[in-house]
Amino acid sequence: MESHERNGTGDAPEDATLGGYFTVHSRPPAFEGADGHPYTVSLEVEGDPEDPSAPYVGYLVFPRWAATGLGIVGHVQTDVLVRAAGRDQVLEALGRLPLDRVKELLDRAVETAGGAGDDARRA
Repeated sequence: MESHERNGTGDAPEDATLGGYFTVHSRPPAFEGADGHPYTVSLEVEGDPEDPSAPYVGYLVFPRWAATGLGIVGHVQTDVLVRAAGRDQVLEALGRLPLDRVKELLDRAVETAGGAGDDARRA
């Protein structure tokens, strides 16, 4: 992952968050996982009827790419990170995650999966 320098105003760059990166670059950020494999990230939202006050949940899925970059060969994912009343609220909250935090979540998911990113694993 690239390091991000603060701009002249002392603020973080526009692409320092997950949502900002998608907006600036029109693609997901790429990371090297703790296992040395390349990953991208996807924001996922699902309905959760068990909690009527926050019927939507959000989490991250990290597709693991082949070393050649020509296909997805597995994935890992986080546990639920966000609960909210609406889908857009979940996406906004996930989008505010700093990229450094996203990388930490990826590494935790990889470690939890024990390097077996072929299956859906939660961190």
